[in-house]
Order: sequence, then C-alpha cells, then structure tokens
Amino acid sequence: MPSPRIPAGTGLSAHVLHEPTIDEGVLRPTHLEVDLGRLAANYRAIQAHVGDRAVMPILKANAYGHGLVEVAKLMDSLGAPYLGVAYLEEGIRLRRVGVTTPILVMGGILGSQIPLFLEHDLTLAASSVDKLRAIEQAAAASGVRAKVHLKIDTGMERIGVHYYSAEPLLEAASRAEHIDVEGIFSHFANADSDDLSHSRLQLERFHEVLSFYERRSLPCPMRHMANSAAIAALPEAHLDIVRPGILLYGVYPSPEVVRTVPVTPALTWKSSVVYFKVVKPGHPVSYGSTWQTDHMVRMVTVPVGYGDGYPRAMSGSAEVLLHGKRYPVVGRICMDQVMVNIEWDSAHNGDEVLLLGGVGDESVTVEDLAEWAKTIPYEILTGINTRVPRVYLHESP
Repeated sequence: MPSPRIPAGTGLSAHVLHEPTIDEGVLRPTHLEVDLGRLAANYRAIQAHVGDRAVMPILKANAYGHGLVEVAKLMDSLGAPYLGVAYLEEGIRLRRVGVTTPILVMGGILGSQIPLFLEHDLTLAASSVDKLRAIEQAAAASGVRAKVHLKIDTGMERIGVHYYSAEPLLEAASRAEHIDVEGIFSHFANADSDDLSHSRLQLERFHEVLSFYERRSLPCPMRHMANSAAIAALPEAHLDIVRPGILLYGVYPSPEVVRTVPVTPALTWKSSVVYFKVVKPGHPVSYGSTWQTDHMVRMVTVPVGYGDGYPRAMSGSAEVLLHGKRYPVVGRICMDQVMVNIEWDSAHNGDEVLLLGGVGDESVTVEDLAEWAKTIPYEILTGINTRVPRVYLHESP
C-alpha cells in the first residue's frame, strides 16, 4: 500500500503507523483506518452530555485497538484533563513519546513497580492500606510526592478495598506525608444492563464511603465511577469526572444501554482481494473441509485471519463487503487468510474488501463481528493485532 487512498473531497489527510517500521511500498493491504476527526467529535459529544464534569478518556488495550499513542496525543490536544490506562507499561510509553497530561494507571500494582510510577509521574491506584503504605515509603525514599487515587470495591470483587471496610484506607491516606490523594473511585459491574438496580446500589455504597470526608470535615478528593454505560444511562453517577472507554470510540457497551450520546464509530478495517479462483462442486474449502459448494462458484482470498484478530470463532458466520455488497466468508478462518464466496459475481486482485465499516447503504459493524464470534464488541476491538497497520485520517486544516 504505497499510501492510503483517501476519497477526493473528504477534506481528510492521512499517515500510516505500523510496527515494526517497514517500507510502505510493500505494506500488506490489510489495515485499519482510524478517523481522528470522529474521535474528536465523540469526545466533544461526551463532554457536552456530562456538562461541567471532567472527562478522562480511557486508553487501555492500545486505546481499544485504535492506537495508544495517536489517540493519547489527540486527547491531549483536545484538553483532556486526565488520561486513564490499565498498566504501568502503557503509562511509561506515553511519557516516553512526550505526553505530559496526568495519567491514572487503574490496574493493580506490585511494590517493585512503585519507583517507576514515581519516576514517570504516573498516578497510582491505591487499593489497600498495605499498598498505600508501600507507596508512602517509596515516595519518602525518592524525595517526591506520589499522586494517588483510592480504589473502592462497591460490588465488582476485582481490586479495591471493600466499601464496608474502607475507612482505615481513607484514614491512612489522610495522614500520609508524601502522598497527594487526588481522587477516589469505584467501578460499575452492571451499568450496561437494562436493570440498573445493582448499579444504583453500588453508587449508594460509594456515597456511604465518601461520607467519611464530610464527617471529618475534610476536603473530598475528585470522585469518579461512571464508565461508558453509566455516562449514557446513569447521570447521577457522573460525579466529578467520567471515564469513557468504548463509548469514546463510537461503540455502545451493549444493546441495553440507552442511546443518549451521539457518537460514531471511528474505526474501519479494510483489506483487498489477493486471489481469485473458480471452485467446483464437491471441493471443500479451508481447514477441516467444513464447507463445500453444490454448484460452481467464484471465490476470492483475502489476507486477514485470526492472527490479525479476525476471530476464528466467526467461521461459518462472517460476512464482508465487496463492491458495496455483502458476501459470506466460507470455510474455517485461517491464521492469515479467509475465503469469500462471491457466487458468480466479478472481482479482481486489488479490489477493496471491507471487514468492518460501511459503504453506501451497507455496513459491517463491530456488533456484527461480536455476534458472529459469540463475544462482545470490546473483545473485537481490543483483539485487533498490532501487526495490522493503523492509518490515521486527519481533518485538513
């Protein structure tokens, strides 16, 4: 792919990011197009929806497959006050490429990692008194102040101190001499359900924990709990800052979540026809010989497979768009290739194949892929391998 082909008149420019860097003249045709203009519009739509609350874009898992560094730089340029990631390595990578926005690492930590958090000015999630003590000791030894958000478990049973035994953590945090407690947060387990009773119970438990500050006449840290589903469906949970994950990328967490925020998918997954053949009746296709035709058909091969994150579980169900028309993927999905039955239609090597996205009145959505693979949209987006180049579309100035 010498350079991305952007339709004339769209006002878009593009650049390619891929790992490892290779000559773009020999770049494989399978690639993702990430529309940064749509991402920016989604961020603004979320900000408008939550009013004066702050928005913390969540960039874990390679920014839900969209590219950690590029999305972080975009969010930084939009003035996001905080970024959220899952792991220390993600935060360090952003610091090394020059991102200076405060970054909260939301996952669990090991004591041996704490000096790296301090060295790279990353905010830690303190989920127990012991972890808070380890952070205090490391900060004192380093001669710096650690930035911390306290993690409260209100019903997820993952990490965080239980809401009913959180007071010792809050007490210890209020006495820490080398820690700045910037925030306190929890996470919903069922906000993507049409039944929000458990989410409201979790929010009630969180408020019980927060009453500690009022009772002690202490300033309350920044409060946050709302994930994508709660942003859309539970406005009382918006608190001081919200944490959009999948919603930022234009996808709703589940069909049950009310569509209150106007967002648009930012990702398009494209490939090309690399082989054309005629397949006779009774000649099985792909591993396991699970599919065969009972009449003469034309077949094309597309260079994408489960090694790219195109799930093998979609075998027998997936469809793609070719020339604006839907065609079935037949036989088992291979590591690097799939076969598409175009019946007796025409196709040529180099013709564009749309794996995810829309053209004309037809589209293949991430929800479609998730349904075919019997999984959730999150797994589809985050499972797209980094060997698939990302092409970034920019609005022209």
